[in-house]
Amino acid sequence: MKLLFISLGCDKNLVDSEEMLGLLTRNGHEIVDDETQAEAIIINTCCFINDAKEESVETILQMAEYKKAGSCKVLIVTGCMAQRYQKEIMEEVPEVDAVLGTTSYGDIVKAVEEASAGRRFEEFRDIDYLPEDQGGRVLTTGGHYGYLKIAEGCDKHCTYCIIPKLRGRFRSVPMERLISQAALMAEQGVKELILVAQETTVYGKDIYGKKSLHLLLKELCAIKGIRWIRILYCYPEEIYDELIETIRDEGKICHYLDLPIQHASDRILKRMGRRTTKAELTEIINKLRQEIPDIVLRTTLITGFPGETQEDHEELMEFVDEMEFDRLGVFTYSPEEDTPAAVMEDQVPEEVKEERRDELMELQQEISLDKGNNRIGQELLVMIEGKVSGESAYIGRTYGDAPKVDGYIFVQTGELLMTGDFARVRVTGALEYDLIGVLRDEYTE
Repeated sequence: MKLLFISLGCDKNLVDSEEMLGLLTRNGHEIVDDETQAEAIIINTCCFINDAKEESVETILQMAEYKKAGSCKVLIVTGCMAQRYQKEIMEEVPEVDAVLGTTSYGDIVKAVEEASAGRRFEEFRDIDYLPEDQGGRVLTTGGHYGYLKIAEGCDKHCTYCIIPKLRGRFRSVPMERLISQAALMAEQGVKELILVAQETTVYGKDIYGKKSLHLLLKELCAIKGIRWIRILYCYPEEIYDELIETIRDEGKICHYLDLPIQHASDRILKRMGRRTTKAELTEIINKLRQEIPDIVLRTTLITGFPGETQEDHEELMEFVDEMEFDRLGVFTYSPEEDTPAAVMEDQVPEEVKEERRDELMELQQEISLDKGNNRIGQELLVMIEGKVSGESAYIGRTYGDAPKVDGYIFVQTGELLMTGDFARVRVTGALEYDLIGVLRDEYTE
């Protein structure tokens, strides 16, 4: 069949989509990018926050129209929204032929076959099941970088988060399986591995009896062809000395960490169910910068959490001003049903959440511009992402820029470069979130 595959939500979800694409193509199905040509449409959904939920619903309804009046004969919904609202989807959207839960993506071929035969299909395995290696993904990131999902689920149970109910308890993927996957990705041309999970820092604790991310990193560094390894979603309270030392000492590991702290008011952190205090956050940030002076730190914050006062917000502003994160994103609090925070008293009005978010982002914009200006004159290694249309310039990323979430560096040169190439670039200018530079030379090992 001709299949259109739509992947929504986070990079963890994207890995599941790529696994399904691999299964489908190996079973003879053809992937197309035009919904008017598709005989089957598969939507891998997200429902982490309300905006993501609305996007998933709108996408399902839009694609259902092609089932009514197009070439589409099969409509399948997978992922987090399918896990959470399986009954509602099947009852309220009759055009949907099959739904698969978050641990059931390995059954996607069967779902297509059953739906093609006119039978509605549902598959929901144990939420704590660890899906098997499907034998090769179809990478959708352009081929020069790719995500390696090192664990499923989460044990933290923050009061605002629905993920443990959708993705189950924390389960590490065995190391040998990850090394095999990474080696295959390197053979396919991947030069940057990006490690993801709901939380990467406690990798291995459940199956090896201790935190083992540093051991996994050392094994991954030995894979030929991998040039950069980037780590996302490190809970600050779980960062440990061996991990810091490995990031510092292994040449392939980007001096970059994503630390989702969410807030800096101890009172709000406690209400969120977080396991850190402002003092502890300050300590780990200072330690990281002391041990790895050029480290780039990204974080995410939530504004308008239930009970957040103006004083709490000002405390967070002061913390951001003091810590000067290199990268920072802010979300307004989104009440999710079946979470403790959704029924807490003192819910904050939406306009107040947005005002506080905007204030934080204005502050961060100033910090980011200052940090960019401090880069002027430096020479950085850059991975080329593509060409600027109509100009003698390319778009690239430094070690301090994760794809899709951070900024870019615009590289001016008349030389011919290819996506995935590495180049040495001298920084000549800075914008709020991006850099400008000139090519020094193409880089080869």
